[in-house]
Amino acid sequence: MPHFIAEYTDNLQAQADLPGLFEKVHHCLGATGVFPLGGIRSRAVRLDTWRMADGQHDYAFVHMTLKVGHGRDLATREQVAKALFAVITEHFADLQSQRLLALSFEMIELHPQLNFKQNNVHAFLNQQQPG
Repeated sequence: MPHFIAEYTDNLQAQADLPGLFEKVHHCLGATGVFPLGGIRSRAVRLDTWRMADGQHDYAFVHMTLKVGHGRDLATREQVAKALFAVITEHFADLQSQRLLALSFEMIELHPQLNFKQNNVHAFLNQQQPG
């Protein structure tokens, strides 16, 4: 954990630079010191069927979710969420100045007993450390 998910309207496919956003997201989350690098994952879900507002203009939106494991206090989660939303809004600033674009972001804390994981990436990354 965490998992960053960007749902975006199909009319942003060529403009959103989601790989670039994901690079910034991973850097931001890693720099917080709150999350281990091996658990950070990002993915995009293109929405081919959607409608926004009155449907009369070339609207677009990106709704982003950060799912995090249980156990961090509210102040820490809020600090991370604010830092990440700053990265998001900066990434989309130029595009938002050129077109109708709605951005939304939420952080979700997963239930401590109903969240299951198995991951060998952490051990791999620890072995990669020079030493």
